[in-house]
Amino acid sequence: MEPPSAPSRGTRVPWQKLLLAVSLLTFWNPPTTAQLTVESVPPDAAEGKDVLLRVHSLPGDLLGCNWFRGETVNASHNILLYVVDTQVTIPGPAHSGRETIYPNGSLLFQRVTLKDTGNYTLQTMTKNAQVEQGTGQIRVFQDLPKPIITRKISDPVENANSVVLTCEPQTQSTSYLWSVNRKSLPASARLELSLDNRTLTIHRVTRHDTGPYECETRNPASAVRSDPFTLNVLCLPVGSITGIAVGVLVVLALTVALGCLLLHTRTGRYDGISHTLILSCSRPLARRRPHTDLGFWTGYSRPPNYPLEFPVSFPLAPSSAAVDLGASFTCTLVIH
Repeated sequence: MEPPSAPSRGTRVPWQKLLLAVSLLTFWNPPTTAQLTVESVPPDAAEGKDVLLRVHSLPGDLLGCNWFRGETVNASHNILLYVVDTQVTIPGPAHSGRETIYPNGSLLFQRVTLKDTGNYTLQTMTKNAQVEQGTGQIRVFQDLPKPIITRKISDPVENANSVVLTCEPQTQSTSYLWSVNRKSLPASARLELSLDNRTLTIHRVTRHDTGPYECETRNPASAVRSDPFTLNVLCLPVGSITGIAVGVLVVLALTVALGCLLLHTRTGRYDGISHTLILSCSRPLARRRPHTDLGFWTGYSRPPNYPLEFPVSFPLAPSSAAVDLGASFTCTLVIH
C-alpha cells in the first residue's frame, strides 16, 4: 500500500506552524462585543455652543442608527433615523432642525439651548438583527454675562459706615468669588459674605479698605470676572471732628442761655449777678501734614487753648460739662 501522496509544495504547511495554530485555538476565546457608549463633547456646554454626542464601540455590519430624546426608545421622541446602506437620514417628531447625524452614529447639536439639557438614547441594528442601545447626557448652562459690582453707600465715612458690595446680576447655578488687590479675601471679622457669596459687607470701613475689589461668576461651562472696583472712603481730619464737637458744645451753651432767659421771663426773678458761659477747648500742638495716600489733611496747628465766652446776665447755678474728643483734645463748658 502506497503512502498517501504529500501535498503539493505550494500548499505544504510546516508541522511546527500547525502545532502552534492548534495551541492558540485551544486557549483563545473570541472577544465579546464591546458595549455601546455615548460621550458628550464637551461634557458641560454654554448656551449657544455646539455639542457632539460621540458614539464609541459602534457594532459592525450596521444596518441603521436611531436617536431618541430621553432614556427610552419612544417613537414620539424620535430625532433622526440613519440608514447606512443608502445614507438616508429621516427626521422624527423630536427633530428641531439643529441636529445632524454622522455615518459613525454620532449626533451633533448646533446652538444648544437650556431646553436641550437631558438624556439622549441611540439604538443601533445590525444586518443580522442584533440590536444595541446606549444613552448619553447633554448639560447646558447659561452663558454668563460680565458681572458688575454695585454698592449701597457711595462715599462711606471712615470708622462710621459699613459698605455693602453686591455682584450683579444674580444667575442660577452660579458660584460667586471675591478678591481684593488681586488676592483672596483676608480673614477679618469686619468682612462678611452672604450665604451665596454674592454680597460682601465691610463693617466699619477704613482708608485701607479702598480695594480694588473684583467679583467672579462661575458655572460648569464658563467663568467671567468683573472690572476692578475701588471704594472712595472719606477720612475726616482731626480738625473737622474737633470743629463738629465744638459746634455741638456751642449749641449746648446757647440752649442753656435760652433756658435761663425763659425762666427769668416767667418768674421775674433776677438777682443782679452776671454770669458767664465759657467754652474752653485744648489739645497739644499738632503739625499740619498731608496724608499722602488719600490726599486729606490729618492735623492742624492750633494754640493749646481757645476759649469761647458767652456773657449771660441771669442767675445760673455754677456747673460744668466736659467732652473728650480723643487724640488728647478736651472741651469744657463752665458756668460761673
